[in-house]
Amino acid sequence: MITVERGRFEEMVAQALDGLPADLGKMMRNVAVTVEHEPGPPGLLGLYQGIPLTSRGSFYAGALPDRITIYRQAICAICDNELQVADQVQRTVIHEVGHHFGISDERLAELGW
Repeated sequence: MITVERGRFEEMVAQALDGLPADLGKMMRNVAVTVEHEPGPPGLLGLYQGIPLTSRGSFYAGALPDRITIYRQAICAICDNELQVADQVQRTVIHEVGHHFGISDERLAELGW
């Protein structure tokens, strides 16, 4: 386990988001990405809550933003150094963004995420 300061961890999340392909970033709609510094639900490194882009229709107008939460303590608990944390943050961000685009856990696993 490693401890990564809040600000540094948030930088890692921002870098992971900035590292997404530009076309993908432009397609993300009505989604907020946050960092939770307290322990999250057991077994979760990140969580997507919302309506995936593939499921949105005309009824979607005026909906609250989807939310992607990245759990700092959960990620730090499974890593031994800052490089591992940065890698896991990137993997977790990509995984949760995949859910925003309607990709299932099973398909993400097939793709290596």
